[in-house]
Amino acid sequence: MSGDGLLVAVDSPVHRMPAQVKLVALFVFVLAVVSTPAAIFWAFGVYGGLLVGAVVAAKLPAAVVLRRLAVETPFLVFALLLPFVAAGPRIDVLGLHLSASGVLGAWNVLAKGTLGVVAAILLSATTAPRDLLAGLERLRLPATLVAILSFMVRYLSVVSDDLHRMRVARESRGYTGGRAGHLKAVAWGVGSLFVRSFERGERVHLAMRSRGYTGRMPLLSAEGASSAQWIEGLAVSLLAVAIAVAARVVAL
Repeated sequence: MSGDGLLVAVDSPVHRMPAQVKLVALFVFVLAVVSTPAAIFWAFGVYGGLLVGAVVAAKLPAAVVLRRLAVETPFLVFALLLPFVAAGPRIDVLGLHLSASGVLGAWNVLAKGTLGVVAAILLSATTAPRDLLAGLERLRLPATLVAILSFMVRYLSVVSDDLHRMRVARESRGYTGGRAGHLKAVAWGVGSLFVRSFERGERVHLAMRSRGYTGRMPLLSAEGASSAQWIEGLAVSLLAVAIAVAARVVAL
């Protein structure tokens, strides 16, 4: 199994689905989750079951998904602190005097945040960066934004390699500054890297203009999605919308 950035390169129906379908499905699913009242607990259980089914269909290893969930750590810490700092009526939970609104708020942040992160992980693990850009292009995102994102994806590894070479060069010359010294060196390095990247951007732009660039990049993909692919790709998201509507009706 090989990877291209965050992509987990296996063959699955989710991987073969057009990127624009997956982008719309992600947006609709997250919108449904966010609009669901936090007190309707069963709805979030169903959302979780739908995501687990999608992860299994995509053949993603559970270890990969769990490891990438680490990005949610700041939100998890915030959610755990919320019951202790929120105002309002207090309740006793396992011997702790907690805010009732804080407990519900923590559940709201934790449940909706986790579902959204897992959905984003599913998208990034089943779609190559270039396919994502092509999907955004098919969804009529402004061409200028697509070009900016394309260059960002293309040159992120170049800039990262520059930063790594600068660090190796600094350490190979015997740099042994303390904590404050390292911060100063990093600041100088970032400044130098910015200037170098800016100059590279100017050279790339001049090279493109000399080759006939008129301000619009060539299409990344001319392939669209069939009606069957749209129906298949949006099935989970539309089911999530139906659950969100039912949850709001129950909450009334």
